[in-house]
Amino acid sequence: MSELVREELAALAAIFCGPDEWEVVRCSETDGVSFRINTNGQGFLDENIPLRLSFHLPATYPSCLPGISVNSEHLTRAQCIVIKEKLLEQAKNLLSEPMIHELVLWIQQHLKHIIGQPETIVSSEDCTLSKSIMDDGTWITLLHLDHMRAKTKYIKTVEKWTSNLRLAGRLMFCGKIILILLQGDRNSIKEYLILQKTSKVDVDSSGKKCKEKMISVLFETKVQMEHKRFLAFEVKEYSSLDELLKEFEAAGLKELFSEFVLPLVK
Repeated sequence: MSELVREELAALAAIFCGPDEWEVVRCSETDGVSFRINTNGQGFLDENIPLRLSFHLPATYPSCLPGISVNSEHLTRAQCIVIKEKLLEQAKNLLSEPMIHELVLWIQQHLKHIIGQPETIVSSEDCTLSKSIMDDGTWITLLHLDHMRAKTKYIKTVEKWTSNLRLAGRLMFCGKIILILLQGDRNSIKEYLILQKTSKVDVDSSGKKCKEKMISVLFETKVQMEHKRFLAFEVKEYSSLDELLKEFEAAGLKELFSEFVLPLVK
């Protein structure tokens, strides 16, 4: 098993860390590794449909496609087969790089378009109950990065993660201050943080790829009425601290700026 695969498995185990979300079935240096991920996808009526995704990573992965099987008590066998075929189509576009998390995110976001209108998936009462349990509201989190050596690559990676996780906000540069403001589903923010801490997103002083070790969460709070709801994720450069302050004021976060951002200047 390559180091790349070991790192991907460690990241997946950290992301899918809830009860019964992750299970390694078999692990062999010659035959590869098999595991299951239990997750949910959004159905035609925006209901949460449980999915059991089984993957087999051959010894030559990620240079070859993973084995995939899909099961769900809420879907027909034919629907599960179609989902598997669509996942394999997506996987072909991701060869030679770790892809499992991206495949899971993709099916979560596109399930409704694949299965079409349900006949008898779940009742509307079950849908309402499921949404009320899963909906944790919109949250906002501010992260501080100490530095960013491989800036161009780092920015592209952050934009990719926020797009996949449907997070809005800002990546902000002001002098030596680097901030990431995330807004969206709390579980998505949690997944972003895990990716940020477990992926080799930057390079060290010798130019070797490395994980982000100098990141801190400055604050996290549920979005209130006075907070602006961002429509997208943008990368912005600020020429002065006053300009950065205006961004926070416009977002309804002036007090948090004074409490958490100003101390970074001192």
